[in-house]
Amino acid sequence: MKELSSAQRQYLKGLAHHLKPVVQIGKNGLTDQVMVMIESALNAHELIKLKFIDFQDRKKEFSEEIVQRSSSERVGMVGNTLVIFRQHTDPEKRKISLPS
Repeated sequence: MKELSSAQRQYLKGLAHHLKPVVQIGKNGLTDQVMVMIESALNAHELIKLKFIDFQDRKKEFSEEIVQRSSSERVGMVGNTLVIFRQHTDPEKRKISLPS
């Protein structure tokens, strides 16, 4: 997936505003199980929020690793909440159409 433009990022931020975090990064950090949950949530929703319950001091480092390992795009971070997006590979299953 190519990098998001600023207009696309703003559009996704607007869509993400009302979403609740579906994955929480807790005391165990960024485990393989957490990555499986992130992959599953991205496949189901495309746009998700993650909440850093612990490791707030390492959220920037963890967010870069999450984006890299999940092949997603970082939409933004507000406080301890990260928003990421990955468009579904199957055009039939896509829920979000990005503005050009």
